[in-house]
Amino acid sequence: MQTPPPLRIRISWPAGHLTTSLDDTPTSQALAKALPLVSTARTWGKEVYFDTGVSVSRETGARGVVEPGTVAFWTDGDALALPYGPTPISQGDECRPASPCNVLGRLEGDPGQLATVRDGEPVRVELLEA
Repeated sequence: MQTPPPLRIRISWPAGHLTTSLDDTPTSQALAKALPLVSTARTWGKEVYFDTGVSVSRETGARGVVEPGTVAFWTDGDALALPYGPTPISQGDECRPASPCNVLGRLEGDPGQLATVRDGEPVRVELLEA
């Protein structure tokens, strides 16, 4: 049996874009079905998040602390969360989302590029062809 190719998405904002490979999870599949989407960026410390209109349950592997560049889904806010450094509730340098998130994958390239996203800017998320 052949494994399906990983889902790849592009996240774009006025000052740049990043690409990510998503793991095959129920949340990733639900998100893929909703793409393309345009939303409004919100920033919280060194995290960018935005509403997706996708509502899913917290998965068993949901994590309260993640690595910079993790692509996470914040189930409490139906939002994609992209932490690249400490948030207001972090202890030290950790990336701590507001509540445990489903981990979907990792950003390719430098997650620090997310520092160029401004609160209130449009964000576009689209599926890349395999």
